[in-house]
Amino acid sequence: MDGYLGVIVIVVVVALLAAGALFLLFRPGGKAAPPPVKPPEAPPLPEEEKRPAGAGEEAEGATTTLPPPVKPAEPAVVVPEIEVPPPSAGRMVRLRSRLARSQNALGRGLLDLLSRDRLDDEVWDEIEESLITADVGVAPTRVMVEELRTKVKVLGSRTHEEVRALLREQLLTQVNPDLDRTLRVQKHGERPAVVLVVGVNGTGKTTTTGKLARVLVGDGKKVVLGAADTFRAAAADQLQTWGDRVGADVVRGPEGGDPASVAFDATARGIEEKADVVIVDTAGRLHTKTGLMDELGKVKRVIEKKATVDETLLVLDATTGQNGMRQAQVFAEAVNITGIALTKLDGTAKGGIVISVQRELGVPVKLVGLGEGPDDLAPFDPEVFVDAILGE
Repeated sequence: MDGYLGVIVIVVVVALLAAGALFLLFRPGGKAAPPPVKPPEAPPLPEEEKRPAGAGEEAEGATTTLPPPVKPAEPAVVVPEIEVPPPSAGRMVRLRSRLARSQNALGRGLLDLLSRDRLDDEVWDEIEESLITADVGVAPTRVMVEELRTKVKVLGSRTHEEVRALLREQLLTQVNPDLDRTLRVQKHGERPAVVLVVGVNGTGKTTTTGKLARVLVGDGKKVVLGAADTFRAAAADQLQTWGDRVGADVVRGPEGGDPASVAFDATARGIEEKADVVIVDTAGRLHTKTGLMDELGKVKRVIEKKATVDETLLVLDATTGQNGMRQAQVFAEAVNITGIALTKLDGTAKGGIVISVQRELGVPVKLVGLGEGPDDLAPFDPEVFVDAILGE
């Protein structure tokens, strides 16, 4: 019996030792597990971001709320200062010196010729040549020379003052001070007056339109401008600049758009805003197959669905001489010209175009450009013009 107990004890001890060995052999990793790694602490917040929890926030787990970003200030919109142009009255008198500088050579030359002791055929030929060179025109020149020859014979002796008076009388007669040079810019009840500005590109048409707006604003009228020259890229922008300077609304359309549509919208705007005058700048050439004159006729017809076209001003460059005369004839055949605006009259000694264009078209010169400044467009005054030619 004792022998069995000994065997049993030995077996139990061996079994325990085998179990311990197996546990050590098959334990995961085979080594003792390392201690857990402590996560790094978060860096402290900057001082400016630390603030106590506000009312209603829990002390534990409270979050820091950053202020919203400051919105950058929008740039201020620069509103152009509205200019107040001078009134039209007396403008040509103020600009007379500019006219005199360019035209005085003509007047002085004629006075010197007429003051000679002996006026033979050769001298009269020189007088005639001077007038024709100044673009007075052949027919008016011959009339003037014949009148002067007759009066000189009757007068006999001639002082400088007498010769000047004779020449002044003849020039005034040819310029015709009796023509009605009034701009038709009076409202018709609730409807504004409409001025259509025509002429070829390069004569200063758009600039004259802008300057005319200044003349009318200076006279106390409310003006709307229509940029119907849609085929010249810079025309609408140029007119917009003129309008902004005097506070005149500008109606414009897309580049290459229908000019008649712009003219119609400008007239409608003038009626809506109770304007006194609507001035419509038209194209001097087209990029389509439609003839320029047909397009101008269409513009006028469309305007007359809303209002009356009171003035159709033809802009001519005084320096172009007889070429300008041909332009005038073409426009006169297509549209009813009521007045002429002569630009660059201060830059030429050929002021005789005033006489020839009036005689050819039968319409008066109503406006003259006497410089490059914004207020150098003036209502034409025949007496100031003739006196500037002859000098003091």
